[in-house]
Amino acid sequence: MTIKRKPSDARERDLQLALARIQRGRAHTGESKVTIASVAREAGVSTALIHNHYPIIAEAIRDAQGRSSRVQRDVKHQELRAEREKNRALRLEIEGLRAKVASLASINEVLIAENRLLKAKQSDSKVIDLPPGIF
Repeated sequence: MTIKRKPSDARERDLQLALARIQRGRAHTGESKVTIASVAREAGVSTALIHNHYPIIAEAIRDAQGRSSRVQRDVKHQELRAEREKNRALRLEIEGLRAKVASLASINEVLIAENRLLKAKQSDSKVIDLPPGIF
């Protein structure tokens, strides 16, 4: 017993018509929400058939749902670009802050050495305090 199958282009046309009927609210099965499952039920096929053999129809369904994979991809790509730009700006800021920390550490070491020298001179008995106003 052989099963008579519809040609691919006829099946694709049936799927497009099923999608159009659901979008217009005239579905034979009473479907009102546009999903791959509802289009498959309306056309009398499986969801796997749509996913595996009719990706253009699946994309049209996602477009109708507002979940186009291309749109989602583009949105994610824009978000990724924005995050990379933020990352680059933060890396530049970190680099600048590290340079400032190194400079401040150097100044701090000079001040510590100067402070040690001044404390040593202060504790020396040969050093005397000058009266204020001489300089």
